[in-house]
Amino acid sequence: MANHTLEGSRCEAIPRQSVSQRALIGAVEGTLADFLASQIAALDAVDPALGGFARTARDLVMAGGKRLRPTFAYWGWRGVVGPTEPVESVLPAFGALELMHTFALVHDDLMDESDTRRGRPTAHRIFASQHGEHFGGSAAILVGDLCLVWADQLLSRTRLPAATLLEVRDRYDRMRVEAIAGQYLDVLGESDPASWSVERALTVARHKTASYTIQWPLSFGAALAGGDRRLDEAFRVYGTTIGEAFQLRDDMLGVYGDPAVTGKPAADDLRTGKPTTLLMLARRMSTDAQLAAFADGDIARRAQIIAETGAPRRIEEMIRVRVDEGLAALSEAPIHPDARAALIDLATAATQRPA
Repeated sequence: MANHTLEGSRCEAIPRQSVSQRALIGAVEGTLADFLASQIAALDAVDPALGGFARTARDLVMAGGKRLRPTFAYWGWRGVVGPTEPVESVLPAFGALELMHTFALVHDDLMDESDTRRGRPTAHRIFASQHGEHFGGSAAILVGDLCLVWADQLLSRTRLPAATLLEVRDRYDRMRVEAIAGQYLDVLGESDPASWSVERALTVARHKTASYTIQWPLSFGAALAGGDRRLDEAFRVYGTTIGEAFQLRDDMLGVYGDPAVTGKPAADDLRTGKPTTLLMLARRMSTDAQLAAFADGDIARRAQIIAETGAPRRIEEMIRVRVDEGLAALSEAPIHPDARAALIDLATAATQRPA
């Protein structure tokens, strides 16, 4: 069990109180690093090729990112237990969420045929450079699967009563099912965009992103603390609304984001034809002439036409409304003040981000 944060090669003790975002991320990454080192050693002993495979998986897990899921889980937990409870016993559970996230990213990148993630080659591109495209796709699927198994293993190391872990596991499983359901709808939408709608795009956002980025991590964290049913509705509303706003911001970044900041190719959603809420709104708000120009235009022209329809302004308003609703749900929730303040800050950070 890790009891340190990582800053390069330097280790520090975890404060036995509410920790800063930087210290929390360091503590989670320290837990992951210790766990992954033992897993790599076990596979290395079987065959050196397996050790290399596991190291690639580790590098994908440790390649940075916002670590939003463990962060929201931490504040869901802290909102129940208060500011002084030691965090060490639940660090494996927080790390498990990051392993699950890597599973989702690796498979999502393969489905989207993305070349980069966090400014680095995606898993299937890494493996394709070794033995070709077919091998790259196959190995990426296996890396994702391995991360999901590792998530289960790490979660099982959480030092809590069995009854508490059963409730935690129930929420964890529901989170996974909703994420996979949302991903399927996302793939379906790309395959049949003509039948898609704004409402269906929001359903995808609610399941693929909101539930497994914010809503269920918060609920998962509260369950780690033994739960407080009075928080369930507040966390559900906050998680759904802020999660949807998070995805709406992602839709905007997928068209107008700076690749140097986002770490992903420019206008990836326009290239793949992903029927996001932004694109569906633009289609609904377009004139016949704009629709015709969009069909014939290149990527830059399509982005310009979307802006001309007014859809980006509508998306910004949708984000604002959802953030307001989410924060209102927190205002009367029986959580500790430091957790409420942190969740307010996170709502802004998650929905007004440049990447």
